[in-house]
Amino acid sequence: MAKPGRPGAAKGKKGPLKGTGGKNKRSLEGRGPTPKAEDRAWHPAGKRKAASERYAAAGGKGKPGGQTGGRPRAKKDDDTETVTGRNSVLEALRAKIPATAFYIAQRVEMDDRVKEMLSIATHRDIPVMEVMRPELDRMAGFDGVHQGVALKVPPYEYAHPQDLLEDIIDTGALPLLVALDGVTDPRNLGAIIRSTGAFGGQGVIIPQRRSASVNSAAWKTSAGAAARIPVAMAPNLTTTLKEFKKQGVFVLGLDGGGDVSLPALELADRPVLIVVGSEGKGLSRLVTETCDQIVSIPISAATESLNAGIAASVALYQVSTLRAAGAAAGE
Repeated sequence: MAKPGRPGAAKGKKGPLKGTGGKNKRSLEGRGPTPKAEDRAWHPAGKRKAASERYAAAGGKGKPGGQTGGRPRAKKDDDTETVTGRNSVLEALRAKIPATAFYIAQRVEMDDRVKEMLSIATHRDIPVMEVMRPELDRMAGFDGVHQGVALKVPPYEYAHPQDLLEDIIDTGALPLLVALDGVTDPRNLGAIIRSTGAFGGQGVIIPQRRSASVNSAAWKTSAGAAARIPVAMAPNLTTTLKEFKKQGVFVLGLDGGGDVSLPALELADRPVLIVVGSEGKGLSRLVTETCDQIVSIPISAATESLNAGIAASVALYQVSTLRAAGAAAGE
C-alpha cells in the first residue's frame, strides 16, 4: 500500500525535467550588475534625478520636483556664488567681476542703482533674467536680503599673502592689513572687509583651515567692498605672520587681556597687520606668541567682549586716525 503524501508536497518525478538545462544555465549566469538607485525610474532617487533633469531643461524655472510655496530653502553649494543686495551687486558689476547672470525681480523699483546695474550688464553682455521674487528668495537663502536683484559670480579667487604685501609696497602705500584667526562667521568676514576698505586698509588675510570664506553671506555684509579689497588665503597663518615680520611689518594682536591699550600704541610710521581672533576663543596660542604686541581695546566693564567685526573696525579706525594726524603734522 502506497504511503500517503505529505500535505502540500509537490507530486511528480524527482530531478530536472526535460528541457530545463538552458533555464538552469541562465540562472547561473545571473541578471548582470544591479542598476544604481538613481537609474531606477521607480526608486525615490530616480524620481529626484528625473525631476532635476526636468528642472534643468526648463532653465531653472520653478522648483525641482514640482514643489511650490513654502519657505525658501538654503542655497546648495555649486561652482558659483550668488551676490545679493543692490550695493553688493552694483559694486561687483563696477569691479568687472566675470558674472554669468544678472537676476532682477519683476516690477522692481527702478532707482538709480538698478538702472546702472542694467546698463553695465547690457554693455558687458551679461544675461539679464527677470524672475519672480520667490525665485530670488530661494537664491538668497533663508536669511538673505536681495532687494530685488542678484548676481551669479564665479568662486572667489584668493590672493597669496606675499603677493598681496608686495603689491601694496609697489604702490608706495604704507601697508595696513587685517588677519583673521579662527573667525568662522562669514558675516564677520564681510564686515571686516568693509571696515578695511573704509579706514584705508589694503587687504584681509584668512587661514586656509577653520576660517570663514568669501561666500554669498560675506559678499552681502561687505556691501560690495569684497569687489575692491583683496582677500588672501594663508596655508599657515603663523608662518605668514613670521614672514611678514621679517619684512618689517608690525604684527598687532587684539585681545581683551592685552597689556597695552590700543590708544597708547603709536603705529603711524610703520606697516601694520592687525590680527583678530574669534569672539569666544580669542587668538590661538601660536598666533599670540608670534605677535609683536598684544593690544586690548578699552571697553565698559558691563560688556564682556566685542565681536570680531567691531574689534577690527575700532583698531582700523585708531590706526587710520594716528596716520592722518602724523601726516598732518608732517605737512
